[in-house]
Amino acid sequence: MILIDTHTHLYLNAFNNDREEVVARALADGVKYMLLPNIDSSSVKGMQALCDRFPENCFPMMGLHPTSVKGNFREELKMVEDLLASNNYFGVGETGIDLYWDKTWYREQVEAFNRQIDLAIAYDLPLIIHARESFTEIFRVLENRDTGGLRGVFHCFTGDVGQAKHATALDFKLGIGGVLTYKNSGLDQVVSEIGLNELILETDAPYLSPVPHRGKRNESAYVLHVAEKLSEILNISIEEVAEATTHNASELFNMNI
Repeated sequence: MILIDTHTHLYLNAFNNDREEVVARALADGVKYMLLPNIDSSSVKGMQALCDRFPENCFPMMGLHPTSVKGNFREELKMVEDLLASNNYFGVGETGIDLYWDKTWYREQVEAFNRQIDLAIAYDLPLIIHARESFTEIFRVLENRDTGGLRGVFHCFTGDVGQAKHATALDFKLGIGGVLTYKNSGLDQVVSEIGLNELILETDAPYLSPVPHRGKRNESAYVLHVAEKLSEILNISIEEVAEATTHNASELFNMNI
């Protein structure tokens, strides 16, 4: 049984004391592949170092996170563009719009999001979308421009069934993580109605740990708990969940596994 954690930040400081052990635990639990989204210029070095250390298991993606969009965002985007042109990445992101923490830079977030859509199309890479209190704004961006050939994932999906259907109609998968295991999240209804073919698994480590680790540091091995919960909700075996979600992720990110 092979699982893929399609969104994990194992390069962050939260793992400075035991990063190699965290990767080893993931591999031991069948999480053979881990995709690492970039945040901004401060995270590139650590992300790349981890991918260099585990080249068969950790795969980098390049983008500018919406909460890192500030006054220097065009310089940050130039870095993203330059790195995409000169290195091999598996996705563009994470990008998107975040209106939870700060609405000050909303227009700049939209500009940065649009530019990264351009890059995803140009390089034929999946777009990793961060949507926090911003589904309406993100759908508006996607529907008001040419997105021919664009594909990707709504990472850490926490929307309702209508938003899920809207996302999948635009050729996006839903990234399902630890929130699925939380009571009253509503994601049980979403995954039941959307079906396994539109889902991929993730942790967003070190954030959003699934039950029974909620409130503690998340890590890639815990994607197994998400798979177990999904199998319970859909009343299928965890092997079926692993096979389908790994296939979906491999196809989306062109991993050839």
